[in-house]
Amino acid sequence: MVKYKYVLAPGISEELVREISEIKEEPKWMLDLRLNSYHEFSKKETPDWGYPYLSKDLDFSSFTYFLAPDSSKSENWEDLPEEIKNTYEALKIPEVERKYLAGVVATYDSMPVISKIRSSLKDKGIIFTDIDTAIKEYPELVKKYFMKAIPPSDNKLAALHGAVWSGGTFLYVPPGVKVNLPLQSYFRINSSQSGQFEHTIIVADKGSELTYIEGCSAPHFTKGEKALHAGVVEVYVEDNAKVKFISVENWSKNVYNLTTKRAIVKSNAYMEWIEATLGSKVSMLYPASYMRGDNSYTININLTIAPPNTWKDTGAKVLMSGSNNRAKLLSKSISIGNGVSVYRSLINVSPNSYNSIIYSQCDSLLSSKESKAITIPHNEIRNDTTELHHEAYTGSISQEKLNYLMARGMNEEDAKSLLVLGFVEDILNNIPLEFSVEIARLLKMQMMSG
Repeated sequence: MVKYKYVLAPGISEELVREISEIKEEPKWMLDLRLNSYHEFSKKETPDWGYPYLSKDLDFSSFTYFLAPDSSKSENWEDLPEEIKNTYEALKIPEVERKYLAGVVATYDSMPVISKIRSSLKDKGIIFTDIDTAIKEYPELVKKYFMKAIPPSDNKLAALHGAVWSGGTFLYVPPGVKVNLPLQSYFRINSSQSGQFEHTIIVADKGSELTYIEGCSAPHFTKGEKALHAGVVEVYVEDNAKVKFISVENWSKNVYNLTTKRAIVKSNAYMEWIEATLGSKVSMLYPASYMRGDNSYTININLTIAPPNTWKDTGAKVLMSGSNNRAKLLSKSISIGNGVSVYRSLINVSPNSYNSIIYSQCDSLLSSKESKAITIPHNEIRNDTTELHHEAYTGSISQEKLNYLMARGMNEEDAKSLLVLGFVEDILNNIPLEFSVEIARLLKMQMMSG
């Protein structure tokens, strides 16, 4: 059993917000931001769109908002307490970090436990550390970006996040520097009836390039117990920079995953979101690209799996205020059993955003008569120089193809899994091999459970 240094009482109040800030020894500007966020949270209503039972299911007074393991942050996995180290070894995070990654930051419940980066990257001026350390060592740099892309007033969950955030990652790549290996952060919720609110800031300065991978998980809790995940991701892609953001979220079916992700994209820049949403009871997640410069390109690739008794409300947002921009939105969802998959997109092109081209495609696969797929595209095109192409497909697993495979010796489960993997092959091809293999394995497990 993991030992905790701090476990604050359930519920949220101004006193709790102050206590979190005091424990973390934060500067006054961060305390002020937390208090402002708490007041925004108190004023806002729980969203009444999307998952229909959100306000009923989420009793914010029932969650524990801060749990700090009794462990100092380390650069070595071996220095972690045995219980925490075993968790990460089981997830194979140290093995992947040794083979494929340029650095890793790991957050366990509310606090960072590992922060590592290769010395060759440090020598290039790259900052990759947990955000608590970044606030202490690079205060002005963090202050410049913290909740500027996603202010507390944006939505109720962002306001909650601003009040009680803890843990997360800060990544800064200097002008012209190209990082050839991925950097990864891993977030673990280990306690039921708790919340995790990690904050991620990624800054790709002018002409720089990076790939960032985010992994998330939680154990299976006792029936009736819940956990809340309301992280915030802010990405700043400066002129001529390139960012590839990959997220593999394998939460347990007790987790409510309500994260806000947003990128500010400048001129001649490239922003790519790749989201694999595999677990959780409820997900509401719409990575957004705000195209504020000219001649930029954004890609949003979304793979969603809705197992039985889950609701996956995912999609993408693109808001263009610059000209000559390009956007591609590709979504594939699989509903298993009575699982519900919702694709929701927002494309907003301003009157002064000229000669932009947007392509949007959302495909849904149903595994049974009880499965549901809903598509809700929302397009606001406010000039006549924009090209918008939208395609959508909803279908079921082909009985003819299923019979064909079974007639050649495959059992029904393996045949269904093969057809589903063929359906998502183009998305898996965009994900690094070691992660696409893991996603394929998890997808097969979900198909068998359905």
